Amino acid sequence: MLSPRSLLIRGMLVGLAAGVLAFVFAYLVGEGPIDAAIAFEEAHSPPGEPGSVTRTVQSTVGLLTATLIYGVALGGIFSMVFAAAYGRLGRLGPRATAALVALAGFVTVAFVPWLKYPANPPATGSEDSIGRRTSLYFLLLVIALAALALAVYIGRARVGRLGLWNASILGAGAFVAVVVVAHVLLPTIEEIPEGFSPLVLWNFRLASLGTQVVVWTTLGLGLGALVERTLRREAVLTASA
Repeated sequence: MLSPRSLLIRGMLVGLAAGVLAFVFAYLVGEGPIDAAIAFEEAHSPPGEPGSVTRTVQSTVGLLTATLIYGVALGGIFSMVFAAAYGRLGRLGPRATAALVALAGFVTVAFVPWLKYPANPPATGSEDSIGRRTSLYFLLLVIALAALALAVYIGRARVGRLGLWNASILGAGAFVAVVVVAHVLLPTIEEIPEGFSPLVLWNFRLASLGTQVVVWTTLGLGLGALVERTLRREAVLTASA
C-alpha cells in the first residue's frame, strides 16, 4: 500500500483535476441561472453602486479559485478516508473501494443536505436569515456524518452474524432512518420571492448538485485508478527483483 504522504499527494492531485472539471461544469451550466437571478434582483431593487468585483471576474477567476481550493482540500481528505477504508471492505480492490467511498461521501456530504436545504441563486434569500440557514445546513451535515458513522458501526458489528450483504442493508437502513427523521424535524426555509422563475431556481439547484457529482465522481474514479496503477507497478517490480 502507498505511504500516507504519497496517497495524500495523489488525492490532492486528483482533487485539483476535480476542481478544474467542476469549474467547467459550473461555468457552462450554472452561470446562466445566476445571470438570470441577478437580472431579476436588479429589476426589483433600487439602483446602487457597482461592486468592486465585476461579474466577469466572479464567474471566471473567482469561480475557478473556489473550485480548485475545494477540490484540492476535499481530495486530501478523500485520500485519507480511502486509506482507512481500503482492505476493510471485503475483497474490494482500489477502484471499487474508491468508488464506494466517493458514493458514500457524495450522498452524505452533498445529496442529503441538498435535499433539505438546496443552494439558492442570488435574489432568493434574506440577509437577515443567512446565519440561521447556514447553521441549519451544517447541523444537517453533522447529522448525516453521524448517521454514516452509525451505519458503518452497525454494519461491521453485524457482519459476522448476518453476512456482508445483510449487514450492509441493515447499516444503510439505519442511515436512511436517521436522515429521514432529521429532514422531518428540522425546519424548512423557503424565501423565494414572488415572481421568481421556478425554472431558473430549479436549473440553478440542479447545477449546484451536478457540480458535486462531477467532483465526487472524479475523486472516486481518479484516485482508484491511480492507486491501482501504482500497486500494479510495484507488484511487477517486486516480482522481477
